[in-house]
Amino acid sequence: MQAINLIFPELLNQPSRVVITTHQKPDGDAMGSSLGLYHFLLNFGHTVQVISPTSWANFIGWMPGCESVLDYEKETAKSDALIVEADWIFCLDFNTLVRTKKMEQSLASSNARRVLIDHHQQPQVEMFAYGVSDTSKSSTAEMVYDFIISSGRTDLIEQNIASCLYAGVMTDTGSFRFPSTSADVHRMVAVLKEKGLQHSIIHEHLFDNFSESRLRFIGNTLLNRMQVFYEYNTALIAIPQSDLIKYEIKTGDTEGLVNYPLSIEGIKFAAIIIDRGEERKCSFRSKGDFDVNTFARNHFDGGGHFNAAGGQSRDTLENVVSKFIKTLPEYRSMLTSYSF
Repeated sequence: MQAINLIFPELLNQPSRVVITTHQKPDGDAMGSSLGLYHFLLNFGHTVQVISPTSWANFIGWMPGCESVLDYEKETAKSDALIVEADWIFCLDFNTLVRTKKMEQSLASSNARRVLIDHHQQPQVEMFAYGVSDTSKSSTAEMVYDFIISSGRTDLIEQNIASCLYAGVMTDTGSFRFPSTSADVHRMVAVLKEKGLQHSIIHEHLFDNFSESRLRFIGNTLLNRMQVFYEYNTALIAIPQSDLIKYEIKTGDTEGLVNYPLSIEGIKFAAIIIDRGEERKCSFRSKGDFDVNTFARNHFDGGGHFNAAGGQSRDTLENVVSKFIKTLPEYRSMLTSYSF
């Protein structure tokens, strides 16, 4: 994988066919970084198309340009044709092709030059011609901002780009509370504000745009689905599929729920396991020096960041919960020595 800056002479001067894609079930950073890059590249005469491997949450549907994003699962033939014809494929907020679900084979067989922009650990570097992988970065949105800065065309940052990139960096930093929120992140936001960013509207779109049933779902979850293991400074939420059906839970409605237990005094490690029918999806969050990326890779076929990771299992919800609880004694010393 060669340095991403090597693509600038051609990318900025020769109109091309560009596809931008991200991981399945894109979150705020995945969609925000993709659409921020989309609006930037349109300035150079490129034909640009964002393709999501799956559907996305309603609360990110407000982003400028989201109405033109293709859902691969719904428009497979059209998406595959665009991938075949593409000169460049930008891969954002994921670093292994398996994260694109049913798109994986189409991306792998494409003759386009694949470009990686990502901040997760252990990238599949052999699959990308160019790219940048930096785990110290707060978000892929911050990295797209850096990409624009490196291009020398910061003059092209306007409100659409600013809004998308702000949404990405703000959601992936937990509204700027996570340790990855560096001084560079705040400098980035200052520049976006100078470019016309209306940040309060974005917060309303992202956090004040849910159904009543979701709020009742959260209440039921915290009351009836959460276990706290104080001997391990750990909390676990396990959600059966019946709850998703009862409360009419849609894509994105469980976003951020794993963070709730971390607000309990003393809790260092939080996990949520959701029965999605075809598989059980896991999310892990931690404070301080407990590495959930390694935990997810070792036990739940997953990975991610040091303090935020995910995983999955085809086993039953009951068995996955049992497996999680049985792993805790192995990490007793790390979880009970609270260090920041």
